[in-house]
Amino acid sequence: MSNTSIRPRPSSLRRIPLAAPLRLARPSDMWFKPATSVVVATAIPNLVLYSLDRLDLVMYTMAGSLCALYGHNLPYARRARTVAGVVLGMLAGLAASLVAASLTGSTAVLIAVGALLAAGQKLLCDATRIGPPGPVIFTFVSSAALFTPQEIGQVPGHLALTLGAGAVSWLVTVAPALVRREGPERRATARALNAAAAYVAEPGHRTRRAAVAAVHAAWQTLLAAGRPTPVRTALERLVVHAETALAAHPGDSAADAHLLREWAGLTRSRGPVPTPPPAPGTAAEIFGLDAERAALRPDGGAAVRALLHRLAPGSPLLPVAARTLIGCALAGYICSAVGVGRPYWAIVTAASLYQANVMLSWNRTLQRTLGNLLGVLVFAAVLPVARMDPLALIGFCLLFGFAAEALITRNYWLGSVAVTPMALLVLEYAGSHPAGELIGDRVLDTVIGAGVGFLAAVLVTNRRASGRVEQALAEAERARAHAVQTLAAAASASAALDAARRRLTGSLVELREAEDTAAGEWWQRALPQEAVLAAEQAGHRTLAATAIRQGMIAPAQENGAV
Repeated sequence: MSNTSIRPRPSSLRRIPLAAPLRLARPSDMWFKPATSVVVATAIPNLVLYSLDRLDLVMYTMAGSLCALYGHNLPYARRARTVAGVVLGMLAGLAASLVAASLTGSTAVLIAVGALLAAGQKLLCDATRIGPPGPVIFTFVSSAALFTPQEIGQVPGHLALTLGAGAVSWLVTVAPALVRREGPERRATARALNAAAAYVAEPGHRTRRAAVAAVHAAWQTLLAAGRPTPVRTALERLVVHAETALAAHPGDSAADAHLLREWAGLTRSRGPVPTPPPAPGTAAEIFGLDAERAALRPDGGAAVRALLHRLAPGSPLLPVAARTLIGCALAGYICSAVGVGRPYWAIVTAASLYQANVMLSWNRTLQRTLGNLLGVLVFAAVLPVARMDPLALIGFCLLFGFAAEALITRNYWLGSVAVTPMALLVLEYAGSHPAGELIGDRVLDTVIGAGVGFLAAVLVTNRRASGRVEQALAEAERARAHAVQTLAAAASASAALDAARRRLTGSLVELREAEDTAAGEWWQRALPQEAVLAAEQAGHRTLAATAIRQGMIAPAQENGAV
């Protein structure tokens, strides 16, 4: 009898968490910005329509007002372009829905259109990396519009209302630049300092990865901010301090976690940016950043090429879009079969579930179901008061809009408790509906949409997720080899070394994101976890070597090969 040990293959099934997805987290450090922006952007058109006694048109202005939720983590120059693109994207999705609604009354056709739109919106939002709240807002608007009675001649006027409200949203989101031009850059720098402080206080793989990602995000924000200003230059010096704390060996680091946190607090506040003594290598780092910014400026097609690459055949985003298409279509058809007249909420529920992998989609399924069911109870409680006066209806919608953004960063289910009554109250602008019918349909839509949507996530596999890890691993190796080659060149320019280091940092961040995403996918081959760990360790050693070359840390602090 052979005594050869046979290593069992890891099971494709994972333990499904129940309590962890519902735990509350600390609120985002900028939750109040989208919350206040959407309230202002919604209140202005709503009050105008109220003065004209045309609150029945609120749904069309609401589509433009919700654009104010986007772009708050971006520098203002990029935010202006991003929110303008969001408004145009919202307009395109709404136009397709309104035209479809005006041309056919077939529920089956409308569900098919809604599923196609949801899949396209998911794919484009993931490919452009638009950030939160992602595609769910687009899908909510376009799906609701599909089941709104419409005449083809009304479409241009309704789209004009959306465009006008979208212009208000654009003004609201970029207006803070007049008061605090470098606000997003200051917040990104403060996050990098806090993350570096956490690593210095508690060295480890988890804190280091978080700090590397935060520092990388800060550099990307500063690169995207536009031309240098005195404040941005001061912020760049602070990021160098955070990077120096990461580059130094934990045991020999002279970095002070308390001091880094103190700088982070001052940076986030409205006072002047702290100006500590320049860290070693600061002049070279800032020179390299300026050179990289100048090199990036004329290449306007880089973003387009990156977008086309993410949309190309073989992209790991395509299976997620396929999940969205199938899940939304099935959810809509099943709801229609059981008697729901306008099953758009089932489409929205299913579309909202699809995250980067199956495990995250399960978390969202649990959160969405709980939040919606509790939100229906809140709606039932406030509906009698909201029907007493149009101003009360407007007030409740604004209150729930603010609460949703205030709570959703604690946990998605908590935000959904506010989103659900707000979405139901929007229907009241066009006229009262039987409360029992609204509540019953919403509960049914939620249960079916969540169940069918998650089933589609499980059945539609994404084996390309592991392929993305292999590609990211290869890119990390190429970036490290390039950095080593740049280091070996005795006459290498500081700008070239800075660009090589930032390329390597970005590749390590992408590798970690790809591995985390693939780890939560089911039904796929084993991941090269040992190779990923080795690549990360080698990359971090090379990053430290570049810091030594530029004088950011002393050679004695580095204890490993490049």
